[in-house]
Amino acid sequence: MQKVKIYDTTLRDGSQGEGISFSVLDKLRITEKMDKIGVDYIEGGWPGSNPKDMEFFIKVAKKDLKHARVCAFSMTRRPGAKASEDPSLKALFKSKVGIVTIVGKTWDFHVEEVLKTTLEENLAMIRDTIAFLKSQGLSVFYDAEHFFDAYKANKNYALATLIAACEAGAEAICLCDTNGGALTSEITEVIKQVKEKVDSPLGIHCHNDSGVAIANSIAAVQAGAVLVQGTVNGIGERCGNADLIPVIANLQLKLKINCIPEKNLKELIHLSHFISEISNMRVKSDQPFVGDSAFAHKGGMHINAIMKNPRTYEHVDPAAVGNRRRILMSELGGKTGILMRAKGLNFDLSKDDPQTRKILKLLQGLEHQGYQFEAAEASFQLLMQRVLKKYKEFFELEGFKVVIEKVSDKKITTEAVIKLKVKGKREHTAAEGDGPVNALDNALRKALKDFYPTLSKMQLSDFKVRVLDEQAGTAAKVRVLIQSQDESDTWSTIGVHENIIEASWQALVDSVEYKLLKDKQP
Repeated sequence: MQKVKIYDTTLRDGSQGEGISFSVLDKLRITEKMDKIGVDYIEGGWPGSNPKDMEFFIKVAKKDLKHARVCAFSMTRRPGAKASEDPSLKALFKSKVGIVTIVGKTWDFHVEEVLKTTLEENLAMIRDTIAFLKSQGLSVFYDAEHFFDAYKANKNYALATLIAACEAGAEAICLCDTNGGALTSEITEVIKQVKEKVDSPLGIHCHNDSGVAIANSIAAVQAGAVLVQGTVNGIGERCGNADLIPVIANLQLKLKINCIPEKNLKELIHLSHFISEISNMRVKSDQPFVGDSAFAHKGGMHINAIMKNPRTYEHVDPAAVGNRRRILMSELGGKTGILMRAKGLNFDLSKDDPQTRKILKLLQGLEHQGYQFEAAEASFQLLMQRVLKKYKEFFELEGFKVVIEKVSDKKITTEAVIKLKVKGKREHTAAEGDGPVNALDNALRKALKDFYPTLSKMQLSDFKVRVLDEQAGTAAKVRVLIQSQDESDTWSTIGVHENIIEASWQALVDSVEYKLLKDKQP
């Protein structure tokens, strides 16, 4: 099987994305995760550019990585200086790595307008830098910055920079679409032409400013590149970098090109979610292969076909990348969607069953009112259990009251008071919170904690409100979606009402009851 090496630059290029900042501990955790996945190279950062990157290199050197090799990043020596005296290059030796990646100018426009030097001096800078680092025992990758723009502007000079890097001893040359402006057909044609002129192995580094970074990376491999640079989830400066998740999945599953150990493909979804979490970014539900919606089916015709053969509407097996098939509950899904959901819950239903028609009619009516069960599967499961008489009531609400108080310019305080009947006993509790929903949540848990201890393992992780009819103003219905989680699972519930507190309460109760049902509480 053909092999393509994966070069991850999440720690450097990825960290340049807006709103992203990795601590040293974050970078170490990401490195260990990448190593377990089977990535070949991990670009740790730019030694000497900041104390954080240097601390990372010092600490990662003590890690026992099993597969990946950590690389340090820097640039060619300065114009008119000696490579041996350049501070940025000296910092590379302090990083204790065996491989360094050097970025250099290939576009004559950049040489003259940014570096303010001659084209010949730039070639000397490339040669001197790589030769010096090689003489010190380091392996050197060369990143040809802005290469595709450079090639279009001045083909001969762009090639001359690559040849200078090759002759100086670069072990691989990575062609960079730094501005993200190249189209896929251009990438393919340029790489084919470069392969005829350059002997070193070629790599590809694409930015996503034109929305084709993934396609460009795959096309580059098909044209002869043997190393792909990118970031997990495509994070990075401006519009981001090529997303390594679909790049790896497409190369390995579609083109049968080995990138990581086959058994680790199932870990791609966990890697994607891990990077989202550590980057403090939401998981993209529509992300190819690993998004929650990647194998979600809503239309009745699609669901009907999926039941007969999943290949009808799925390009790969979801399990191959650690994902799962989801049947979304909506009025568009018809009876087929209900049957598939019932089957997953071990409920015996058929298309002609009156209960199936009853659930479909109820579902259509509720969605007409503003409910959206495709985003609240836990609430739909509870709905189905109620219709099928499989539902167990864990407590009975007698009433609640929420008091919000603000005195002058002081902090707003919120208190919720709840009266419940639980297992034949009356509970009357009060609790404060950061807002009405948090206060209700705290009061409800307080009332139930002695009866259902597992609720202490559950927490609300997200809260969304949407006005359903803007023209109705403050009298409009609102839809509230609550996402909850425990140590092993995440689920979503829904509430709809003209009163935002009541809508929130509906979603909150469903969330708690789903947890109790899931835990098989008596």
